[in-house]
Parts: sequence; C-alpha cells; structure tokens
Amino acid sequence: MILIADGGSTKSSWCQLDETGNRVYFNTEGYNPDFIQTPAIAASLDKNLPETLARETVREVHYYGAGVSSPKKADVIAQAMRQTFPNANVTVDHDLLAAARALLGRKPGFAAILGTGTNSCLYDGEKITYNVDSLGYFLGDEGSGSFIGKRLMRDYLRGLLPDGLQDIFREEYKLTREDILDRLYNQPLPNRFLASFGKFAYDHNNISYCREIVLQGFETFFENIVLHYPNFQDYTFNCVGSVAYNFRDALFQVARSHGMEVGKIIRSPIDDLVSYHEQEA
Repeated sequence: MILIADGGSTKSSWCQLDETGNRVYFNTEGYNPDFIQTPAIAASLDKNLPETLARETVREVHYYGAGVSSPKKADVIAQAMRQTFPNANVTVDHDLLAAARALLGRKPGFAAILGTGTNSCLYDGEKITYNVDSLGYFLGDEGSGSFIGKRLMRDYLRGLLPDGLQDIFREEYKLTREDILDRLYNQPLPNRFLASFGKFAYDHNNISYCREIVLQGFETFFENIVLHYPNFQDYTFNCVGSVAYNFRDALFQVARSHGMEVGKIIRSPIDDLVSYHEQEA
C-alpha cells in the first residue's frame, strides 16, 4: 500500500493507493515544520488517521509539505512518518514540487501555489530549477490567504472597513482586539489564523472592498514575485490552492494584464499527484 499526501499549512490531503489502483481519500491537519515539531506531528497523525488504515501494511509514504525548505525541515516530518508507519519507505519533499508535478506532470513550465501561503517555481519536468523566495507570511506570501487576511484584519482593527463591513465582521467573528492580538502573537499557527479570514473576502465578494483587496494581493504577487522570473511571459500561469481557485476570475485578470496566459488552476493537487505516482510506478 502507498500513501501520498499534499500537506499545506492548514490541511493535509491524503490518498491511500492499493495494489489494484483503488483510492481512498482522507484529511489530517497540515504539518508545516516552521510551526510544528515531530512529537506534535506524530500525535496528530495518531489521532486523525482513519481507524481502518492498517499502518503496518504501508510500504511507501510520499509526503509533500509546506515549509519543507531544507533536509533538516524535511526530517522533522519524516521522523513522525517513520514512527507512524514503521515498515514504510518515507519520502518528504516540498509542496512546491507536488504542485509542479500535479500541474505539469513531466512537462516543463511555471507552477505556483496560492493557499494559506504562496510559492512558485520554474520546473523542467523533473525538478525545480528556479524559485523566487516567497519569504513566508512575515515578509512575503503576497497574494496568499494569510496576506489577504492580514490586510482585512489590519483595516478592521483600525476601523477602516467600508460599506458596513466593520459591523458585519464584528458580528460574524465576535473577536475583541485582545483576542486577535493574542492569537497572532501568543498562540501557534498565526498564519493559519490570518488565512481563515480569506473566507470573509470570498463570502462578501459582491462588495468592492473585498474584490479590491484580492486584486491588490494578486497584483503584489505578480509585481514582487512572478515578474522576476526570466522570460515569465513565455510560460502559461499554472496554479494550485484554494485562494487561486476561489478567486480565479481575479487571478485571470491580473495574469493577463501582465501578458501571461493562464493554464491550469486547481483547488487541490492530490488527484493529479496520485496519477503522477501511478504513472511513475
């Protein structure tokens, strides 16, 4: 049995693939090694894996994760996987490689992620060949859910939300200033907390303010990241992630304004990623 997982900062999407090609899908929490360590990952897996999954029968685990930016970071996750699946050969790679494989297969091109965080690359059909660093949610992650959520939260705390949104936001979330600052500065996973407010922008996309902060986020993503790829207009824009998918009309608009045609936009890479591994097998 093979397990394949696409792990974001918020959620990990898994597929259990048996010898006959049957697929069983399930989800666990996301495991970004920038924010979580091996013992907590192992505890989460123990709690969240399906009871029907016979862990000792798993022979391969292919885990692609957000934040897997070095062998040291990969090992944080790999150790937890080896504890959980003692008989498995474990491979941990960056979620950007998962995006490239899901979007492009064995073809070269440009691939990006717009979800809780942001990332992007040029891919030669086998490996990532060029990457403009997204720098994470403190310094970058332009266009991501956390980036949009940060703008929304900042304007809310300053009383700047227009068109009645200040009252709508207050009533919907019932968060005090103290609640918000505690979540951001004292609690784990502040990036995930910020990204959760992307839903507010989506739910109120009929209001011009919400449309504009999404467009501005994508414009900043292009200006600070995409436009710095060599000959970027020679590639189609391919992207995976909930933010890319939910706001794809805005993403199309911004990409085309910079002379880049849009290729494949998908919410989750897991189906295409499983197909990639089936073909490889």
